Amino acid sequence: MTYYIYIITNKPKGVLYIGFTKRLKERIYQHKNKVHPTTFSARYNLDKLVYFEKFEIEKEAKLREKRMKKWHRDWKIELVEKENPSWKDLYKDLK
Repeated sequence: MTYYIYIITNKPKGVLYIGFTKRLKERIYQHKNKVHPTTFSARYNLDKLVYFEKFEIEKEAKLREKRMKKWHRDWKIELVEKENPSWKDLYKDLK
């Protein structure tokens, strides 16, 4: 099975949210359609997938998510800009 950590935002260098999931495309669809309207991502209109990583081991993915959530905001922005400098929404490229 594949596991993912991901970063979503509302605009370049906007509010950032880091999450973990087993089904990335489905999870981002939920964020985009505010399936859970009372969540942090819905409240701040976070619906653009700007970064993700794949893992084969669930424990490693969860550990990476936990560590990244403790990062300084600048480090998160630097990570996104290194891989996705235009802050393109990667959702439409998911298979």
